[in-house]
Amino acid sequence: MKLLRWQILLGLALLLLSALLYLMHYAIFEDAHHIYIYLLGDIAFLPVEVLLVTIIIHQLMTYREKKATLEKMNMVIGSFFSAVGTRLLTYFSDLDPELENIRKYLIVTNNWSDEEFTSVSKLLRNYDYNVEIKRVDLEGLRTSLISERDFLLRLLENPTLLEHEPFTELLRSVFHLTEELEMREQVTQLSDKDYEHISNDIKRAYTLLVQRWLSYVKYLKDNYPYFFSLVMRTNPFDQTASPFVR
Repeated sequence: MKLLRWQILLGLALLLLSALLYLMHYAIFEDAHHIYIYLLGDIAFLPVEVLLVTIIIHQLMTYREKKATLEKMNMVIGSFFSAVGTRLLTYFSDLDPELENIRKYLIVTNNWSDEEFTSVSKLLRNYDYNVEIKRVDLEGLRTSLISERDFLLRLLENPTLLEHEPFTELLRSVFHLTEELEMREQVTQLSDKDYEHISNDIKRAYTLLVQRWLSYVKYLKDNYPYFFSLVMRTNPFDQTASPFVR
C-alpha cells in the first residue's frame, strides 16, 4: 500500500509539473494553437509508444532474461550430474532388476528428434523404478552422500533453482536420502521396515534422477553438442559407453 501511495503521488506530481510547464509556455509565447498541436501529437503517439515499450521491448527483455536464467540453471544441473547425479544414476540403475525394459530407450544419439525425447519421457513416467535394496551397499552409499552434503546444500541454496521445481524436487529427494542414512549410525543391519523405508527413498531419488537426466541430455543436444558428446560417452545406461572417442 505504501508503494502504491508513492506511485500515485509521483503521478500527480508529474501531471502538475506538466500542466505548469504548459502554462509557462503559454504565458511566454501566448500561442495556444502551437500547444494544442504538439499535445495532440504526443497523445496520438502514446499508443505506439506503449506498443514499443511495454509489449515488444519488454518481451525481448523478458526473453533474454529467461534465456540467461536457463543457462545458469543448466550449469547448476550439469554440476550436479558431474559431481553426484551420474554416479548415483549408474549405481541405482545397475541394481534395477527390470532395467533392460527401458535401457534401449535411453541410448540417446545425435539423430534423436524432439518427438523421440517426448515419447521416451512419457514412457519413463509409467516405468516402475525399483532397486534391490538388499544388494545396495548402504554403508558405502551413506559415506558417499554425506561427503557430498555441503555440495548439495549449496545447490539447494542457489536462487536460480527457484525457477526449476522438478530439479529442486530431485535435490530434495537426494538430500532426504542422505539425511535418512546419516541418522542411522548402523545401516548394515536394519529391520524390514527400515529397509522398506530406505528402499522407497532410493526409489524416489532414482525415479527423479532418470527423468531429469533425460531432460538435461535434451538441453545439451540442442545447445551444446560437445557437452552432449561427453555425456553420451559416459551414458550410465550404455554398457558399451567409454569416455574415449572412437
